[in-house]
Amino acid sequence: MSDLHAWTAARAEELPGSELRHPFGPETDVFAVRDKLFMFHVVRHGSGIVVLKCRPTESEALRATFPEITPGYHMNKRHWITLNPGALERDLVVELVTESYRLVVAGLPRAIRPVDPETFGLADLPSG
Repeated sequence: MSDLHAWTAARAEELPGSELRHPFGPETDVFAVRDKLFMFHVVRHGSGIVVLKCRPTESEALRATFPEITPGYHMNKRHWITLNPGALERDLVVELVTESYRLVVAGLPRAIRPVDPETFGLADLPSG
């Protein structure tokens, strides 16, 4: 398992209601909340990649800033990003997993949300 897969899996396992599934076969780890995908791991060209949901404006900025972040592999290129192995810092990776989760939770009916997406995880972010 790559560092990227280890970091993201560890964060996903901490998230309320997160479940690991394998709907595409044992080689693809899919993380979902209330049956909605927020992250998946796949090996592409021999390297482990991570695909996450992302706001379109943030996706563009991230791709322009980090060469390791590219459009979502096999997903909507505006709303998903791919994290490729490289020099991404662990804190950024963990923050991106949390944001993907929050975006998916925000789209769920209020009655089945495991957390409030407007406030979840914000206390952990550095103030600036």
